[in-house]
Amino acid sequence: MSLRSPLSRARGLGSAKSGVHHFWVQRLTAIALIPLTLWFVFSVANLAGGDYDAVRWWVSYPAVAVTLVLFIAVSLYHAALGVQVVIEDYVGHEGAKLAMIVLAKFGLAVLGAISIFAVLKVALS
Repeated sequence: MSLRSPLSRARGLGSAKSGVHHFWVQRLTAIALIPLTLWFVFSVANLAGGDYDAVRWWVSYPAVAVTLVLFIAVSLYHAALGVQVVIEDYVGHEGAKLAMIVLAKFGLAVLGAISIFAVLKVALS
């Protein structure tokens, strides 16, 4: 039995508003991904049957390169938000939870950097 009040036990557990920001950012990135994903799918479908040079030519357009980088950045940020929520909900141990969130965010950041570098290298060559 604890002599601490419910308010005292709740202090230090974070603000109730922090989850709302995470929720809204995840929804906004999802909305941004709708047109970006449609653009990507239709663009890649139009490239079907094309060779390597056709894809290089397509990526070399500045508007395509910028949109492709935007698609990569928004999709990986959205993925990081979603993975964080899954880890927070299903991993019980606080140390493991923190380690997994850090590793997931680091891995997605590295994947994003490599992907954006590849797009820029093709676009600028």
